[in-house]
Amino acid sequence: MSRRQAKLLGEAGETGPLHLKIPLREPLLAPLAALATGILVSRLADFSERELCLILAALSIPTAIAAWRARRMLVPCLLVASVFGGALVDVWHRPPTPPELDAHPQERVILGGCVVEPSVFHEGREQFVLELERGARVRVSLYLREGQKPPLLRYGQTAEIEATVRKPRNFRNPGGFDYASYLARKDIYWTASVRSADDVHVLPERCGERWREAVFALRSSALMRLEKLYESDAYMQAMMQALLIGESTKLERVWTENFRRTGTYHAIVISGLHVTVLAAFLLFLLRVMNLGPSLSLLVTTAAAWLYALVAGWETPVIRAAAGLTLYLAGGFFHRRRRLLNVLAAIAIVFLLIDPEQLFDASFHLSFLSVAAIGALAIPLLERTVTLYSRALSQITDIQRDAGREPRALQFRVELRLLAETLRWCTRIPERWSLAAMSGALRVLFYLVELVAVSAVIQIALALPMAIYFHRVSLSGLTANAIVVPLMSLAVPVGFIAVFSGWSFPAGFAGWLVSTSLRVVEWHIRWEPNWRIPAPPWWIAAAFLVSLVLLATGLRLSRRLAWVGVAGLAAAFSVLVIHPFPPKVTPGSLELTAIDVGQGESLLVGFPDSSLMVVDGGGIPAFGTRRRARLDIGEDVVSTYLWSRSVRRVKTLVATHIHEDHTGGLGALIDNFRPEELWIGATSENPLWDELRRRAEAKNVRIVPLRAGQSLDHGGARIEVLAPAADYVASEKPRNDDSLVLQVSHGRHVFLLTGDAERGSERRMLADGRLGRVDVLKAGHHGSRTSTLDETLEVTRPSLAVISAGYENNYRLPHVDLLARLEARQTAVLRTDLFGLVTVRSDGSRLRADTQRWSAGEQRRLTRRSAF
Repeated sequence: MSRRQAKLLGEAGETGPLHLKIPLREPLLAPLAALATGILVSRLADFSERELCLILAALSIPTAIAAWRARRMLVPCLLVASVFGGALVDVWHRPPTPPELDAHPQERVILGGCVVEPSVFHEGREQFVLELERGARVRVSLYLREGQKPPLLRYGQTAEIEATVRKPRNFRNPGGFDYASYLARKDIYWTASVRSADDVHVLPERCGERWREAVFALRSSALMRLEKLYESDAYMQAMMQALLIGESTKLERVWTENFRRTGTYHAIVISGLHVTVLAAFLLFLLRVMNLGPSLSLLVTTAAAWLYALVAGWETPVIRAAAGLTLYLAGGFFHRRRRLLNVLAAIAIVFLLIDPEQLFDASFHLSFLSVAAIGALAIPLLERTVTLYSRALSQITDIQRDAGREPRALQFRVELRLLAETLRWCTRIPERWSLAAMSGALRVLFYLVELVAVSAVIQIALALPMAIYFHRVSLSGLTANAIVVPLMSLAVPVGFIAVFSGWSFPAGFAGWLVSTSLRVVEWHIRWEPNWRIPAPPWWIAAAFLVSLVLLATGLRLSRRLAWVGVAGLAAAFSVLVIHPFPPKVTPGSLELTAIDVGQGESLLVGFPDSSLMVVDGGGIPAFGTRRRARLDIGEDVVSTYLWSRSVRRVKTLVATHIHEDHTGGLGALIDNFRPEELWIGATSENPLWDELRRRAEAKNVRIVPLRAGQSLDHGGARIEVLAPAADYVASEKPRNDDSLVLQVSHGRHVFLLTGDAERGSERRMLADGRLGRVDVLKAGHHGSRTSTLDETLEVTRPSLAVISAGYENNYRLPHVDLLARLEARQTAVLRTDLFGLVTVRSDGSRLRADTQRWSAGEQRRLTRRSAF
């Protein structure tokens, strides 16, 4: 037992229970835990507002009694009340019924409102937000015709548009991102597409608030200054606008992918790091200008909030500004500032304002990273590096030795002895030697602290990074230690360039960003591109418990700390290795149509549990429209596969080279490392060249298939029905290039047709290749030119699966096809209505499941049918 513990035990024996004598260092952590628990309870149990008010009223009685007669029970009573108070707060904040527009799908309507987010123009598209009424906004995308100039809209202008409006809709697959709810939290309930600048009319009336207008004017001026400073460098222009102002519209995904892989992407997007760096820089300038401490703190706090406004008023920046305010306020009132206590206070405030943040990825990443610094890095460093770093202060003054810890005192004495030895050997004055050693050691200690903090954050964030981004980066341990200081320095230097307009600081800031990119690219050479499924709940729980044990052990017990380290090592190993099999049904043939919008991607599971993905979805870019930033293969198909614990896919199939089918296959090659890529008829074109290049880079064997080939695969029989052996692909890819596969298991037959149309179908009919099938994947998203009457007469399917986008511009599936299927009593399951569609066969019986989301909630509504 330590001397301090003995003293505390002695005091406890004299005055009462031990817990009354030990000061609580972070008193707000327990209320935060209770509030978060209450919000979770509210999601699991359907409490009404009245029920929670009655429960809180009942709890007030024992709480009052505890305050009067039993003080030891007061804290437990308050925490229980906080739990139900958190549930009540969550009930109060339940989203209201969303507003409605009296408009039909594909109908062009005229909308008028106030511009509340000024326009951003990039590559032929202008985007802005129009507020129709308070709390009802629409995000507008204006596509310009060739030669048209964009009508640059500013905050506070009234505009009228003629547009096609639709509600935001999620991809309805398990594990998908709830994009509709994300927009709803910004009061955006519709997206609008405007075909021409002629359909936008600016009206003379003004709207909005003057102070917001001034803020957006400042933001626009900064963006325009950056465009001018980096006019000839599109990459640097986009990076600096994202880094300084938070405008990421111009950022191409390919530019940031390496930052994502090395875990350094947070250095690009505006976060608490940027606010902290700018605050420290401003405080330094104000102190150099001899402003008083109080005025310096006040100006810095105001500047932090102004920056949060200019940077787009995003929640992570607001949290950082609030945390900085509380931290500086503690210093102003001469209170000891404990990082975890400040963090808990900010979390409580933001959860009271918006309980939904408890389930937000940015909330978890922000608070867990800061908590890791406060609970792990600081205690660890205070016992080691920080102790010796502080010992270097005024090392030549012997009188400063008094009161220091023995290790620090010994360190100071040994440095003086070393300096004295150098004086005798080299005649260098002792003061000079001490100054040189002190400076070198300060730099060394700073680098060690930087690496240690980076390592702690990377370890603490391993779990949310695996859950939300399916990545674990090892190179981030060193990459962050270099990239974060470089990017941090680029922030104040970049703002000097913005305010002054000078090219020299702009060039220096650009050099810092370019150097960061080179550091990241160097790390990529040996960073394994690990993509891992989300771990089971018990692994996540073990990881979090180990973190808590380690944090507690650093303060109380080394043995407990080592238990935490061992638990973390074990949980991290299981997290990375992920030795869990995919969630499949052994012995069954599965066909799953993934909801990828107006595209197609099919997952085929074979009886031996091997997997094949037919097409990867995609979003085609038409005319002058810029290519979508959303990668269907990465953001939709891969996310669904990871939700099913899939790490490897044995086979990929590219039915034909159209972007809505093969645009996502490149990401699937990178993420799931297939053994083979099956293709039908192909011709040389940029999309196929890129897909082939990525396949060859990953040593994926490319297998061309033609009609007449058959093979046993995964316990099922696959026959190739098209394209014919003598079919020649034209220079431009066509739907009839599609590879058509027939998969048989037991007494059931599945027919996968790609986008095959009447020409391909008639050739298969003429060759006698088509016969009775049980499940038909309708060709070309259910178009009128596919799935002919003759085909239906021969195949007579029991079930038809159609992959189509919700309210798509092509009006697919076509009503004519639906009528023909209905006339033959063929059940139809469509991804545009039901989301994910799954059909399984055990060889004798079929079962179909669908996934639906409603009212923005991720609720599973399963429909089962037997065939």
